[in-house]
Amino acid sequence: MDEAEKIQTTENGRIKSRDITQEMTESYIDYAMSVIVSRALPDVRDGLKPVQRRILYAMHEMGLSGSAKYRKSAAITGFCMGAFHPHGDTPIYEAMARMAQDFSLRYPLIDGQGNWGSIDSDPPAAQRYTEARLSKVGVEILKDIEKDTVDFIDNYDGTRQEPVVLPSPLPQLLLNGTMGIAVGMATNIPPHNLLEVCEALIHLLEHPDAGTLEILKFIKGPDFPTGGIIYDANEIAAAYSLGKGSIIIRGKTEIITKEKNTSQIIIKEIPFQTSKAKLLESFARLVEKKQIEGIKDIRDESDRQGMRIVVELFRGAFPQKILNQFFKFTELQKSFHLNMIALIDGLQPRILSIADVLQYFLAHKKEVLIRRAKFDLTKNKERAHILEGLQKCLTQIDAVIRTIKTSANREKALQNLVKKFSLSEIQARAILEIKLQQLAKLERERIDQELAERQKLVKELEALLKSPKKIKELIKKELNELKENYGDDRKTKVVKSKVFDISEQDLIPQKETVIILTKKGFIKRVKPESYNAQKKGGRGVVGAKIGQDDIISHFLLAQTHDLLLFFTDAGKIFQLSVYEIPEGTRTWRGKNIVNFLDILPEEKILEILPRKSILDQKKEEQKNRAKYFLMVTEKGIIKKTALKEFKNVRKSGLVAIKLKKNDLLKKVIKTSGQDLIILISKKGKAILFREKEMRAMGRAAVGNKGMRLSKEDKVIGAGVVQNLKSHLLTISTLGIGKRTAFSRYRIQKRSGTGLKTAKLTNKTGDLAAAEILNGQEEHLIIISQKGQVIKMKVSAVRILSRVAQGVKLIRLMKGDKVSSMICI
Repeated sequence: MDEAEKIQTTENGRIKSRDITQEMTESYIDYAMSVIVSRALPDVRDGLKPVQRRILYAMHEMGLSGSAKYRKSAAITGFCMGAFHPHGDTPIYEAMARMAQDFSLRYPLIDGQGNWGSIDSDPPAAQRYTEARLSKVGVEILKDIEKDTVDFIDNYDGTRQEPVVLPSPLPQLLLNGTMGIAVGMATNIPPHNLLEVCEALIHLLEHPDAGTLEILKFIKGPDFPTGGIIYDANEIAAAYSLGKGSIIIRGKTEIITKEKNTSQIIIKEIPFQTSKAKLLESFARLVEKKQIEGIKDIRDESDRQGMRIVVELFRGAFPQKILNQFFKFTELQKSFHLNMIALIDGLQPRILSIADVLQYFLAHKKEVLIRRAKFDLTKNKERAHILEGLQKCLTQIDAVIRTIKTSANREKALQNLVKKFSLSEIQARAILEIKLQQLAKLERERIDQELAERQKLVKELEALLKSPKKIKELIKKELNELKENYGDDRKTKVVKSKVFDISEQDLIPQKETVIILTKKGFIKRVKPESYNAQKKGGRGVVGAKIGQDDIISHFLLAQTHDLLLFFTDAGKIFQLSVYEIPEGTRTWRGKNIVNFLDILPEEKILEILPRKSILDQKKEEQKNRAKYFLMVTEKGIIKKTALKEFKNVRKSGLVAIKLKKNDLLKKVIKTSGQDLIILISKKGKAILFREKEMRAMGRAAVGNKGMRLSKEDKVIGAGVVQNLKSHLLTISTLGIGKRTAFSRYRIQKRSGTGLKTAKLTNKTGDLAAAEILNGQEEHLIIISQKGQVIKMKVSAVRILSRVAQGVKLIRLMKGDKVSSMICI
């Protein structure tokens, strides 16, 4: 005997001495296995923990089916505790409440009446106040349990029998998921969509070797009861293949732009297992600590129709930035750490892939179906056997009656019937118990009909049990029925890309927008629809409320995903995303540019050029376009610089061109290096020349002469001519405009004086702006220095010769002049 194990005899019995290390090890292992098997982990077959299984079976025993009357929760927990689960009524009621919450389970197993808690982390009412019964899905999980479909064991005190596992025709482990912390391990399985899971099971029946990637063609990912958005199809696939991994969830949000440049963030759904009340508290803390600025009010407008959290923003705030901060600092974005651990055969914990879970469930379903078929076969055979005896005796009923009448007692009658009519004892007892009313002709016909039906059913069940193919078809049929009865649309949206790949820009819809900048530096963006098309010669509408001594200097069209390059009179370049410019109404003044760019107070913005996103830039380069920036000054100096020189524009800006004294940058255009370039001056001159005459220069270079100008003249426009059949659109300061075909211009050498492009008089004034038309433009927007705007069809502008004057396009107020125009 081991020295550590000595037996001592005392007055009170025998004491066995053991080494404390060995005793602690064995006791801890026994405790750990008890927690793993009997409390924390679900069975892969029915997806339930013991307490959940016992609650559902207790309700089944109490007759609380989906159509039954509700019973007090206290009665249910009391019966469950007394009959099956001797661990106190509080944990039983907590587990019961979770199975009744539609925000905790995708398909609740209990139909609750009363206060069962809320998504705000409010606890359920006391069990004496709530009532419950099984939901329709809960009834399905217990279906056919009375047909020997599962094994039963003694309960804790040996007075009753309880099921080891429930029949569960639904893969409960995936449908509602589970969460449990055992000793040394934990499980965390998300809920899924019933339609998708059933389709995956049907596919797996036909293709038993299908792996996780094939399964994920049907199961797109978790489907949480609270909705939300999940990201990264690759990460989801990896997690389901390994049985563990992380899945990013975000709440479903919407940004609404209102009048006066105010916005709202609407939160319609939040991540699974997130408390709405705690989420609102975290928003409030961030505002209080000034980690997030621009929030005016936070309101919870949720009701029975659904969730609605409204975050009201101050005028000019950036809603997308605030939303991204919510994602970063609160549980509006969180990770679901999938850990698919379940018990195999109720004993062995294992990490499973999603394909493993489905395979184990199909094996369980097949076993349940076979046991049910055997049970039904036995019962039908027994009933058919009795019916055969009844049928045999009813054909000679008079002889049967005489035999019974002449018998001394019941036992003799039983023996005589067995002997005389070749019946079994079971059949003879059935004859003795037959009622006189069953001797009627109609009753005899019913017995014949029932016997035929039973015999047919026996043959079908025997054929089923012999044919794996028929078993497979029956499983498929039942799965399709479950889809029909309980299937619903997915609540959680799946985004295939990584959440980290979704930038601020990606979350903003790509759309056209008008950028307006005033001479004093107030900038805004406006929807093009704000300006309705009018006939030429109209007065237009107010385009912006501008201050005294301020005029609109830039008016251009861009996409919200574009970058804007700002060229200043100091020859520097700055960069800003279009969506960072606040959007407002056409009458709103805007916000000063110094809030967005690090420009000096004395610097003025002379040119704004839209620059495509990085992806679009690469596409343009692949098409051999947009290789250079061509910069044109008011004094006719031109310089060509490669785009790559401006690849990284710093916040403090870069030098774009070295300007001569008293010269200003007027126009910047993108070119391919092989284009035709046209320059237009305010005194009505234009020169068309080939770009290849110019060589590329560095950012700090001055440039070369592009057009010779008189002292009072200056360049007002420039562009690339792609087709000589297209047109040049010009407008004068007093609103006179026209279109002229480029075929009317001959190609000249660079640095010439150019050709006459418009007849200018006191009635027209100087040229204010020029646009190159390429045939895709539909509308023209003209804006005056005092904010008057008119939008008209380009086709309404007449095509005239080079030396023609033009026609009235806009009627200006006294003292007002045309500032600029754009074509869209």
